Amino acid sequence: MVAVLLAGMAAGTINVVVGSGTLLTFPTLLAFGVPPVTANVSNTIGLVPGVASGVVGYRRELRGQRSRVIRLGSASVLGGITGAVLLLVLPDGAFRAIVPALILLGLLLVVVQPRLSAWVDARHEGARDELGPWWVWPAVFGTGVYGGYFGAAQGVILMGVLGIGIADSMQRLNGVKNVLAGLVNGVAGLIFLVVADVDWTVVALIAAGSVVGGQLGATVGRRLSPLVLRVVIVIVGLAALASFLLK
Repeated sequence: MVAVLLAGMAAGTINVVVGSGTLLTFPTLLAFGVPPVTANVSNTIGLVPGVASGVVGYRRELRGQRSRVIRLGSASVLGGITGAVLLLVLPDGAFRAIVPALILLGLLLVVVQPRLSAWVDARHEGARDELGPWWVWPAVFGTGVYGGYFGAAQGVILMGVLGIGIADSMQRLNGVKNVLAGLVNGVAGLIFLVVADVDWTVVALIAAGSVVGGQLGATVGRRLSPLVLRVVIVIVGLAALASFLLK
């Protein structure tokens, strides 16, 4: 219980600062014998309060972005619903086959994000209030499908999409990213509440930890070394991949 609580706290922090907190909580749950689909469902629900905590922490960066959040939020909601339904209707064997590829994708995005972020920041710093080209909405929708189905590195994917397509500072886009990821987790969590097998002890522990972590991510987390965070994510993600492949 302590390990799951601490993993939830770390995930809440990392989700706000980098994204990919699921790569910490998901393998932790697997290590303690929680079935993969139940772990994914319970983790999604448990991280919702942490994402909400991070959104509150980033409220300063969200000022003046109402129209952007509403427009892209519709894509995240629809994508999250689609991904959650896919998780529930596809057989467990499909989840076991797909998740290793998703973990690898998440790890790759975590590794390449610094260069992508630096390029985007140099290109867009100082611009404001642009909604971006037409392809941003469907790209956010696709990311929502991914997030509703599994969710690891959803935030990293969103930052790549937003950073390339929308001219604005990285901190303001990070605030939008937190809202969009929270919407995906929220709608998927509502669906899982009704029809999925949920481990409520796991949900409570991750929720409690992630709320604290969300505030840390919005304050102290901004001063932490991104390299350290990424190294931790990659190590734990590789452990998750190994646990899947060796079962």
